[in-house]
Amino acid sequence: MDSVAAQFKLTLLPLLAISFLFLPFLQATDFKYCDKEDNYVVKVTGIEISPNPVARGKPATFTISASTGQAITGGKAVIDVSYFGVHIHQETHSLCEETSCPISVGNFVLSHNQVLPGFTPPGSYTLKMTLSADGIPQLTCISFNFKIGFGSSGSSVSDI
Repeated sequence: MDSVAAQFKLTLLPLLAISFLFLPFLQATDFKYCDKEDNYVVKVTGIEISPNPVARGKPATFTISASTGQAITGGKAVIDVSYFGVHIHQETHSLCEETSCPISVGNFVLSHNQVLPGFTPPGSYTLKMTLSADGIPQLTCISFNFKIGFGSSGSSVSDI
């Protein structure tokens, strides 16, 4: 029994060490609901940002995994961005631009692609996203932080 345990440890330890190398790539982004007391129709289960940190002047993808207990035929997604607590940007998209409509009961994914201008200051940002539909002012509302890297984007203002 002791040799089996020793052999197990010899096999398991290198696998654990290798898995820790990939841990930064597998981390999900933490988020919070705007109102913890609200019973939202859409429940967010996870957020991934790629690349993370976001690179100035390069495409970034925000992927939001969610589920709903109610079919949704359409609506809108309002995205607000703040930098050090100061509101700097807002945009509105059709919900059907961010995911396939109609949204059936169950799991679905919203995916938003964005190219940030090359002159965007590096640092920490907060993104607030509110989803709404006809007759439902808030299907869900979440916020999460993301970072824009300090590296140069290689683009100029004229590229934007």
